[in-house]
Amino acid sequence: MDKKALRKQMKGRILAMNDAEKKRLSDDLFARLEQLVEFQQARCVLAYWSLPDEPNSHEVLSKWRAEKEILLPAVIGDDLELRRYKGDDDLAVGPFNIKEPVGEVFSDYGKVDLVIVPGLSFDTYGYRLGRGKGYYDRLLPRLATATTVGFCFPCQFEQELPHDEWDVPMDKVLC
Repeated sequence: MDKKALRKQMKGRILAMNDAEKKRLSDDLFARLEQLVEFQQARCVLAYWSLPDEPNSHEVLSKWRAEKEILLPAVIGDDLELRRYKGDDDLAVGPFNIKEPVGEVFSDYGKVDLVIVPGLSFDTYGYRLGRGKGYYDRLLPRLATATTVGFCFPCQFEQELPHDEWDVPMDKVLC
């Protein structure tokens, strides 16, 4: 199956879930993340502001922002810029209707310890199926020293996904 067909299939699987199931699974995923040694030891974490079809990150970001430096991506043209998350009041709606921090750009990529990467699907080998714009494909090579954790609902996991030479596999996948 090609990537376009897989994206459609994954979106259908997510749509089949109700809000209570998404909440329960999101809470479970983030509880498991918090148990990872890599998360516990991380001082600087790049996360994501979740869309309605992704594991909900909002509560966890608020919970940990006082103890860890939390970064979120902001879409600027064809790239993702990193910015500090200072709280919900510091967010504005960006392209694709995703809330993004409005503060200064963070460019000390070597300081990032952990990257939590959302995706439409992940596989056994850590490969990710994204939304097709390539933002994370361009960002992740700049964060080569960070541990990457793919994040999705269990229904989105596949044994093997098609991938290209530029796709960066995750170090871990939680689903």
